[in-house]
Amino acid sequence: MELPLVVGVDGSDSSLQAVDWAADEAARHGVPLRLVHASLWERYEGGRPSFTTDRPSEEIMAEHIAASCAERAQLRNPDLKVSIEALPDDPVSALLNTGHEAFALVTGSRGRSELAGMLLGSVSLAVAARAVCPVIVVRGGERNRQGSFGRVVLGVGDSTEGSTAVRFAFHEAEVRGCALDAVRAWRYPAHEYVDQPLLEVAASVHEERASTLLTDQLGDAARDHPQVDVRRRSVEGPAHKVLLNASGDADLIVVGALRRHGHFGLQLGRVAHALLHHAECPVAVVPQRA
Repeated sequence: MELPLVVGVDGSDSSLQAVDWAADEAARHGVPLRLVHASLWERYEGGRPSFTTDRPSEEIMAEHIAASCAERAQLRNPDLKVSIEALPDDPVSALLNTGHEAFALVTGSRGRSELAGMLLGSVSLAVAARAVCPVIVVRGGERNRQGSFGRVVLGVGDSTEGSTAVRFAFHEAEVRGCALDAVRAWRYPAHEYVDQPLLEVAASVHEERASTLLTDQLGDAARDHPQVDVRRRSVEGPAHKVLLNASGDADLIVVGALRRHGHFGLQLGRVAHALLHHAECPVAVVPQRA
């Protein structure tokens, strides 16, 4: 049985953007779309969806939100298999539980209860930092969300973070029929910032190391996906800044996140955290078991 793509819905504008993106994504991968609404949200969210005019009970409201989002997804792609579920649970727990039987989880960048000035909602952050499956937070401009650039960016980190993310990125580029831009950031060691004759030699050594790591990390996946146009880039600078710059003309940016057994807090590195808050395109965080 094909695992569904699960999207959390709450009726907010951000949630509706996530539904549109998820409908396209499910169609690309040929998987069912499952819309999940956690009914306990209504107890502490002050805002209300724009399509409601009265105040029904929590259960009726939850079902209405899920059904309206399902209708939206079906209109976007009539051939898509769509199911809905209204769960009596808080949103983070509901999505994390469904993630055990999901191809991936999709959320908007902010829910209806979030303050307008927040860069990322607390639900999206918690799910991205704890889920056992890939999590895509739909954010950025319309062109990025619509896939107008024909480019998936992969942030290549250390080997402990990355093999699952690498495979995910190659698969995304393949189903989209677009290029994969694999980026590895590198830095001068602090003691090499002084003015010295060998500075250029040192730079070339560090860049060569980054290029070698790129080749090693991408090797197996590149052989398994020979039709994907892979563009390897090693760039000097802080990884989060390099990838944020790359997100401006990308349809999706993919990074890995190390999950350590027995750790129950948020497990999200600095780079993934920065992208989730500031990237100009949807962000996929792909967990990697330590």
